[in-house]
Amino acid sequence: MFNKLPVYQNTGAFKYKIDLQNIYDLSNYLGNPHNKFKTIHVGGTNGKGSTSHILSSILQESGYKVGLYTSPHLKDFRERIKINGESISKENVVGFISSHKEYLELNKLSFFEMTVGMAFDYFNKQNVDIAIVEVGMGGRLDSTNIIDPEISVITNIGLDHTKFLGNTLREIATEKAGIIKKGKTVVIGETQSEIADIFTDKGTSLKSKIIFADQKITNNYTTDLRGSYQKINIQTALCVVYELQKSKWNICQDSIIQGLSKVQINTGFSGRWTVLNQSPLTICDTAHNKEGLTIVLNDVQSLNYSRLHFVIGFVNDKDLSSVIRLFPENANYYFCKPNIPRGLDAVDLKILFESKLRFGNSYSSVTEALNSAKSNSKGTDVIYVGGSTFVVAEVV
Repeated sequence: MFNKLPVYQNTGAFKYKIDLQNIYDLSNYLGNPHNKFKTIHVGGTNGKGSTSHILSSILQESGYKVGLYTSPHLKDFRERIKINGESISKENVVGFISSHKEYLELNKLSFFEMTVGMAFDYFNKQNVDIAIVEVGMGGRLDSTNIIDPEISVITNIGLDHTKFLGNTLREIATEKAGIIKKGKTVVIGETQSEIADIFTDKGTSLKSKIIFADQKITNNYTTDLRGSYQKINIQTALCVVYELQKSKWNICQDSIIQGLSKVQINTGFSGRWTVLNQSPLTICDTAHNKEGLTIVLNDVQSLNYSRLHFVIGFVNDKDLSSVIRLFPENANYYFCKPNIPRGLDAVDLKILFESKLRFGNSYSSVTEALNSAKSNSKGTDVIYVGGSTFVVAEVV
């Protein structure tokens, strides 16, 4: 799957598809497995992964067999497809490709189309009660957008994947609003006044119920997930849960409490404000765009520390002009390149940051950069590792 066909996350830009015909054809070939189980569709810019895992954990605690489809993975491709926290087996991955290889090659399906087909086929054969399906990119043209979910979720809108989704929040919101389905409830995680009408107008035209979670839910729950941004994701997930309860899904208060307190245990979720070490406190987080990094870096700078150390790397198609200024000037920087072709060269990253008065050294690998940060730190310091999912993947 990785070597024979181009993979966006490794190589970057590709010709953006113009319709969903490939995935419809694949699903028809597989017997349309996506029509044989219930789903919740989760889109948006930031918080999709956290919200999806929170929902899965709560539904698992409620006694349901829950499929979970997310992307990208950190360490192992199989993380993308789980049932009740257990990754799809290697045998099932290999078996799916082996059984359908001729069709996949003949029709030149993309990595993502193959993965979505595999997930839906697996969830159907394993008889899940419901699957939480995370959008890969955008919404309208995303391969997951063939499902007819119980509820759709759009967490928030930020400027990410602008090469494919548009250069403004309104353009991106229009693409992500493409997952809104006729007559189905849609939960919007955050009210953003400049784009709220895009969702309400789409909802009106499709006779869909639109709920803005931050206007409805007061969140006083605790969770095992770290980071202040999880408060918003919990709020969004709770709004979805309350809508499910109205539709006679059996979810009690204790299941909500237990589900929130055991997200990592129940789902294997990691990479969001994950603590790697206590002394010095070493944290990694997959935040990689302006909106996500704004919140995470505010959290980092609110910690008690003697000195801050940033081990950071980015992909080479990321616009860093609005990101660099989020990082403090008074910190030590360790610039590195994630081990993928799409990674931004560490020396080039160093030059960009130094042009904005953020100084440090460049390193040949993420591991070398982190080891240098450790050797230069005291027990009262804080080390932050991030900038890209691919950097975090190398340290978790």
